[in-house]
Amino acid sequence: MSLYWAIQWRRNEGLGALFLVLAGFLILYAILFPGILSIGGAGRFVQNWFPMALVAVAQAVIMLTGGIDLSIGAMVGLGSVVAATSMGGAFGIAGGTAATLGMGAAVGAAVGVIVSIGRYPAIIVTLATSFIIGGAALLILPRPGGAIPPELSEFLAGDHPTAVLMLILLILGWKLYQATPLGMGLVAGGDNPIGAYRSGVATRTARIFAYALSGLLTACAGLYVAAQTGSGDPVIGQPFTLAAIAAAVLGGVSFLGGQGTLRGALAGSLLMSVLINVMFFMNLPPVAQYVVQGLIIVITVALPQLKRMLRRIA
Repeated sequence: MSLYWAIQWRRNEGLGALFLVLAGFLILYAILFPGILSIGGAGRFVQNWFPMALVAVAQAVIMLTGGIDLSIGAMVGLGSVVAATSMGGAFGIAGGTAATLGMGAAVGAAVGVIVSIGRYPAIIVTLATSFIIGGAALLILPRPGGAIPPELSEFLAGDHPTAVLMLILLILGWKLYQATPLGMGLVAGGDNPIGAYRSGVATRTARIFAYALSGLLTACAGLYVAAQTGSGDPVIGQPFTLAAIAAAVLGGVSFLGGQGTLRGALAGSLLMSVLINVMFFMNLPPVAQYVVQGLIIVITVALPQLKRMLRRIA
């Protein structure tokens, strides 16, 4: 427990600056698109932001362990096609939802076992997994198709404030998770694996559960995207991989593990969504999004080293 609390102060560094930048871009977005200030406009924005929030939190969970997940985009696509092809017939909405979320958690747990028990680098394992998952999605649905029941699409992506309620549940669930030994082991093991292990923390179990949780959240994002479009698409998740990493590092989640917060990841994902919309209203080409996301990652990674250099010079 003392190890856990000893690293808590590090997890909030830089969030004040992030919130100021986010506020500035929200004001700019409101100027470019005044409709965001209406209830309907704000609701639609939250709906579009919600999948980004889910994948950012999923990536943050893995980064807190000291790893990184390059299969998030492929998992979103697989979740989309599993949802779109399993909700018809005898499965129904409940069965299709359970199959989608269960698939995400099972695949995530399998990856966690390989990384934790096999001690293979997460970046290599998840890169290989991304090809496997992407291929499986194309085998299930070679092209966009399938169908999401209209009532589920209306419930998740209609005029109801479902996305807001799900965000609240996500935050509450994260708070409860942090209070468990697995949640504390996630942060402690990412910050100092050897020290956490010697302190009696079940670091392997915590890491496996973290990957299962990440897979569950990513599959949920795929289900939500499918509900928005009304069908499944095996490649719809491709933009989410880089965006999830950029959102997490914007939110102060460290690549080295053990440092980061849920509110930071959510704020980072919100800033990414606002940036994408601002670039759209400024008539910038869609490929500019990838340039901006890549620059965010490079600059964020380089900042700590730059700070150390400046301190040495001073």
